[in-house]
Amino acid sequence: MLRVLHNTNIDFIRLWRVSTAFSLLLIIPGLIWIIVGGFHYSIEFTGGTLKRIEFRDPAPSVADVRAALAAGGLPQVEIQTFGSPNELIMRAQDPETVAQQDAGAEVVSRQITAALDARFGREAYEVKSTEGVGPKVGSELRRNALIALGIAFLTTLIYLAWRFEWRFGLAAVLATIHDILATLAFMKYMNIEISLFVVGALLTVIGYSLNDTVVVFDRVRENLKKFPKTGLYDLLNRSVNETLPRTVLTGSTTLATLLSLIIFGGTVIRPFAWVLLWGIIIGTFSSVYVASPLLLWISHKWPRHAATSGRADRLAQATRKTERDTRPAPVR
Repeated sequence: MLRVLHNTNIDFIRLWRVSTAFSLLLIIPGLIWIIVGGFHYSIEFTGGTLKRIEFRDPAPSVADVRAALAAGGLPQVEIQTFGSPNELIMRAQDPETVAQQDAGAEVVSRQITAALDARFGREAYEVKSTEGVGPKVGSELRRNALIALGIAFLTTLIYLAWRFEWRFGLAAVLATIHDILATLAFMKYMNIEISLFVVGALLTVIGYSLNDTVVVFDRVRENLKKFPKTGLYDLLNRSVNETLPRTVLTGSTTLATLLSLIIFGGTVIRPFAWVLLWGIIIGTFSSVYVASPLLLWISHKWPRHAATSGRADRLAQATRKTERDTRPAPVR
């Protein structure tokens, strides 16, 4: 059987200052950027028309296509290549064109077709698909996506409250929040569009982050019973080292799958794979360098005085009982 990184003795907790600085440098600028500029949403959330076309060789440049649409009265259409330079996706999402979606996607689609025909000719390209989402539907989808994220996080809280004592649960929740914020910052840095695929990836990241942290904390709980005289600092390092083989093997196989999706999966699935890839990396990082130091800090801030004194009292009572039972009977 393949054994990877067994019997390691790495002091992970010692690097908590470096990991904290890394997290702050990653998250804070990203959150500021999100507050200032926001995210770019797909037409599922904003409403609008999406038209995918493929030009025959020689294909015009994106600048020429944009100029043709502007001349046809559509200056706000977003254009990007899709897979190859000849294939383009055009999104009409400005307020005027979105307002026309009540009459159907064909209204804006015909405007785009007329502008392209006037500039390049009807035989110069082929329409691959046309999609339209009304503003009411987009608003409802955005609300449902937020509700889904909220339910996932609430379920996480309920599970942690049932599975662990509050110190473990609080550390795991804070680590999960760290992963969500780091993933949102990464999406902003990568300019990833918020779509239904990406929302699904965010939900998966929440589950993966929680699962990785629970694995480590389960081992910590077991080691607390096995080694009651060992300090929490050493127990945390021991637990992380013992779960390291599982973490590396699980993470590496999942990362290999996601890398194949990024390389070969195409433009539609690529944002989903990028978000998942980063979520697994940051989730593994947080279970080692964020959740464990947080548990150590919380335990030092709110030590288990009551539980410790209770165990001590029980131990003293048991000791006195043993002494009474083993005391020799008086000679009469």
